[in-house]
Amino acid sequence: MKALHAGLLVIFLVFLVAIFAPLLAPFSPESLAGKPLQSPDKVHWLGTDRIGQDIFSQLVFGSRVSLLAGAAAAVGATLIGGSLGMAAGFFGGRLDRVLMRGVDIFIAIPHLPFMLLLAAHFPPSLATTLTVLILFSWAGEARLIRSQVLSLRQREYMEAARMAGAGKLYLIQRYLLPELAPLLLTQAVLRCGWGVLAEAGLAFIGLGDPTQKSWGLMLHYALDYQGIYFTTAWQWWLAPPGLCISILILALTWTGFAMEERWNPTLKEGR
Repeated sequence: MKALHAGLLVIFLVFLVAIFAPLLAPFSPESLAGKPLQSPDKVHWLGTDRIGQDIFSQLVFGSRVSLLAGAAAAVGATLIGGSLGMAAGFFGGRLDRVLMRGVDIFIAIPHLPFMLLLAAHFPPSLATTLTVLILFSWAGEARLIRSQVLSLRQREYMEAARMAGAGKLYLIQRYLLPELAPLLLTQAVLRCGWGVLAEAGLAFIGLGDPTQKSWGLMLHYALDYQGIYFTTAWQWWLAPPGLCISILILALTWTGFAMEERWNPTLKEGR
């Protein structure tokens, strides 16, 4: 439970920073607020980058893109993966075979090269990044939800409801969704961490939106400066976004694992 509370606290703090970014950031992330590569001082808490933009302001506004990327991956995993897995497990038959063969084929495709290909083919924008994350976020959740639905279908109360004349829509709303909601929430939190990391990776290699300040884009520009390790600039330009990405992913992972231990039926049976 300590890991769960610590993870939730960090996520909540990052969420507050993203919401109140215009109030917390002393400068616009795009404005030239000082001299290039200015060391941290009372005005620029984390100094400036090579063109004089305030790094602390970029860090604050960058939290918005990271959370948005994580939310996009979570929505894709929950809506697409949950819907397909529930349909395959509940209706069974030919629909189950077709959907699961499609999921198996999609899982067999190497995701990273295709993500890079799509991100490079379409114009670099935040919408392109979010679309790529959604497209590649749902397959694992579809298989997990299907297996859980197959188990729930055999429960006695489901059989009793069918014998009493309950329709399929009623069974889904009354029994399946309440049982699956904790598992879907757990997977959404874990997938959110994957989304944060994937967005940072795409931005880091130059496939993100150059007009949207993100932590990955900050890493890209910092490492693109050839002399960064010959100065002290890496301490306030390179390290902070890397630490923020690591801390947020760690918080999401802690939270997801703690929720999974509590609500994942497979882990419960193993214990």
